[in-house]
Amino acid sequence: MSFYPDLAAPGAAETVGDFAALAVEQGVRRLVLLSGRGEEEAQRAEGAVRRSGAEWTIVRSSFFSQNFSEGFMVDSVLAGELALPVDGVPEPFADVEDIAVAALTERGHAGRLYEVTGPRLLTFAEAVEEIAAAAGRPVRFVPVPADAWAAELSAQGLADDLVALLTYLFTEVLDGRNARLADGVQRALGRAPRDFRDYAQHTAAAGVWSAGG
Repeated sequence: MSFYPDLAAPGAAETVGDFAALAVEQGVRRLVLLSGRGEEEAQRAEGAVRRSGAEWTIVRSSFFSQNFSEGFMVDSVLAGELALPVDGVPEPFADVEDIAVAALTERGHAGRLYEVTGPRLLTFAEAVEEIAAAAGRPVRFVPVPADAWAAELSAQGLADDLVALLTYLFTEVLDGRNARLADGVQRALGRAPRDFRDYAQHTAAAGVWSAGG
């Protein structure tokens, strides 16, 4: 199960706990939770799943590579400039294809926690450089103050609670606490995680970052 917009949102742990309890009541025997690294709130949700009475598996993921191509950042990448309130903090970007689907479809994963990361650390500026090289077009990363970024999000019409959540994720969770690699992909899937460069080249070849694409 996954929670939108993020397990760091107020009330997320309680909602996950209620859902898990209801699922068990209805006969569900196995639960897999997509969680986040370095989030105290996410760990509360993990605890609710562990206590549900079902077999459980926790997939604790780092920042998704696909946020650059499928999430809220894609429009900025297409415009040629991505501005975020983070500067110089490395992140082991994880590919969505490396989420441990095996935990849902295969036996042997009950009671395990998998921390899923990519194979190397990249700053957001370095990740944007990889995207620009793959896409063959200029894209630059610009670090900005958190308050100015939040004000711009509000001006674009984002709800106050979503602005607060995004600001928290970029200023606190991306403070360096997750600047380390983990072996969750190798343990769950038996192979190395997908590199960000491979993701960027594949995404660029699909035309996602093409002008007007």
